[in-house]
Amino acid sequence: MNAMDSQSTQIKIEYQFTSDRNAISDKQRKDVSAILDVSARFKIFINDDLYFDQAEFPILEFYTYLYNWKQAIDQSKRAQEFHYYTLEFDEYEDGAILSIIPFGDSARLKSIWAEQALYPVFDLNYLIQAFITLEKDLKREIEAYFPIKLDKFIKHIPAIVFDWNSGDSN
Repeated sequence: MNAMDSQSTQIKIEYQFTSDRNAISDKQRKDVSAILDVSARFKIFINDDLYFDQAEFPILEFYTYLYNWKQAIDQSKRAQEFHYYTLEFDEYEDGAILSIIPFGDSARLKSIWAEQALYPVFDLNYLIQAFITLEKDLKREIEAYFPIKLDKFIKHIPAIVFDWNSGDSN
């Protein structure tokens, strides 16, 4: 993913699948354990500084959150907060693993697993577009790498359900 040159705060997202190509198939679409085992090395750079780095990131679960968030934006026609939590970790007093918090025409990216204490503020449209592009790229690359169709999986992948207008979880 290429960052836009006109923005003062830049984001670059990199990922590489760490699971074997045959780690999952369409037959395992209801197998939560198998779904959570599909992982990628996932990194986020902010202005070339490593902000987030997870070696065994549950990429199908994360994709589900991105997909649901994009659907909420499409339905509401406005920016929505994004919060990613995983079933594999349950201590969230300090926040989500990864969040986008819109305010005005800006947005903040936050993570309880940040590599360093950065407090980046992005142009709202820039950050939302970066994550919408990530969702599209992930879908294409997941389906190219693994012998699966995400449309068959998406309803079976566990995710916290949000009231997208307020950001409250149900």
